[in-house]
Amino acid sequence: MHLSPATRCPGYGKDQLPDGGLFVAAGNGIWDNGAACGRRYRLRCLSGLRRPCKDGFIVVEVVDVCRSNPCPSTMVLSDQAFDAISRFPNTKINIEYAQ
Repeated sequence: MHLSPATRCPGYGKDQLPDGGLFVAAGNGIWDNGAACGRRYRLRCLSGLRRPCKDGFIVVEVVDVCRSNPCPSTMVLSDQAFDAISRFPNTKINIEYAQ
């Protein structure tokens, strides 16, 4: 995912993104008119083609809104977050998440 330097969430410039790169852009279903900014979600990969899921959970932080309209997913994960839960970089996965 490539975020523009200015995100829709205040306080998240290019130099202020969460440590380790574990962040997401929120899809329309969880964006909540910007109330999702700064929310943390625990998530894990559930399934996908060719069994892409790695074991375990990660914690991600919402720093932006999905820029595609309509957004293709509930969350658009940063490259680091996606790599932490999937063995394959360019695949679709199903995730489970809780705030």
